[in-house]
Amino acid sequence: MKIITLLPADTYTVVNKSIITEEDQKNLISLYEPLIGPIAISLYFTLLRDIRLTDYVSNDYTHHHLMTMMKSSIEVIRIARESLEGLGLLKTYFKEGENNSYVYELYSPLTPKEFFASPIFNVTLYNNIGKTEYENLRLEYELPKIDMKEYDDISKPIDLTFKSSPNIETFETKDHNSLNLKFDNNIDFDLIESSLPKGLLKENTFTKKLKDLINQLGYIYDLDTLKMIEIIRTVITDKGTIDREELRKQTRKYYQFNNNGRLPTLVYRTQPEYLKSPQGDTSPRAKIIYMFENTSPRDFLQLKNKGATPTSRDLRLLETLLTDLELKPAVVNVLIDYVLKKNNNKLNQSFVETIAGQWKRCNVETAEEAMDLAIKENNKYNKKLPTNKKVDNQKPVWFNEDISKEEITQEEQAELEDLLKDFRW
Repeated sequence: MKIITLLPADTYTVVNKSIITEEDQKNLISLYEPLIGPIAISLYFTLLRDIRLTDYVSNDYTHHHLMTMMKSSIEVIRIARESLEGLGLLKTYFKEGENNSYVYELYSPLTPKEFFASPIFNVTLYNNIGKTEYENLRLEYELPKIDMKEYDDISKPIDLTFKSSPNIETFETKDHNSLNLKFDNNIDFDLIESSLPKGLLKENTFTKKLKDLINQLGYIYDLDTLKMIEIIRTVITDKGTIDREELRKQTRKYYQFNNNGRLPTLVYRTQPEYLKSPQGDTSPRAKIIYMFENTSPRDFLQLKNKGATPTSRDLRLLETLLTDLELKPAVVNVLIDYVLKKNNNKLNQSFVETIAGQWKRCNVETAEEAMDLAIKENNKYNKKLPTNKKVDNQKPVWFNEDISKEEITQEEQAELEDLLKDFRW
């Protein structure tokens, strides 16, 4: 895919592709903000405001307008835009020119029923906010059950209520329009169908809706086509159809069976938005904190491995830190960086878990807290050693007390650039 650099002078137009109600806006805050954070939601509302002035298609604006309205950098806006695209709230079109131009199509969020029925949104929301907050939201959106057994339905049909009227030509109207999620690595449905005995399934069983569900289940539970085939075989009914609810249950059970009863973890997820540092600080230390906060532990470890995929043993260690000890993703990243530097690039499990246990007891939740505690503990350890045995050359670059200043040494700058080279700002 071509790399496109977004510039403040680039223009954009917003197109309203849906009816976006006040209830939709409330759902964006309650259901979507815990997934993508307040900046992305703020961008959505800013684009919505641009439409409101002209109802359907906005005037032309530059991205400097967004930077001014949101008090954010162009990179922050780009990342927020991609978050909206990823969750199906925005579709972006691009045209190259002297000043590049964009069209942003704005879509409605899913209804609460659709959101909680989606395996991706439902599981991710639960993992991001925890059981207590999830139960609070569920109670807020759950319909109360009313016993209607003793009541009769006496509603009159339309033909007994109204007279017929002449036919009038129909026309296209606005609707509540949501986007389906897009996946780069879709399940191979041709392979699924060819692997099942002929006549086992009815024709056209794999509707678009069923394919969307299978793609979502494959994504959230990290299953490839062959594994999905195994599961699909177990949920084919006597009538030659696929039971969707049973498919959900069996996929979840399959994952839990192979992962010691756990649901999908945060290994591939980043720091929750409410625990991230405020934007605006451009010091080297702030940039490192930003990296810790906006990189998943799995991706961070791959970076430290110089691009090599982490071993299954190392991934299990990450899962332990994130699920059993419930450390936040950014804290795990700091821990990885610290241990690799202090332990000759080895992730010794007992060493890692000893430090992780202390950080958990100290209620460390942010990257900055983890960095400060690591520095403090290292200084205490060094004070106990004879002067000739103190080792400073293996400390992470963020151990430098002056790194919050703009001036750092060439050696530290080189290490910082090496640490950050694969990340976009």
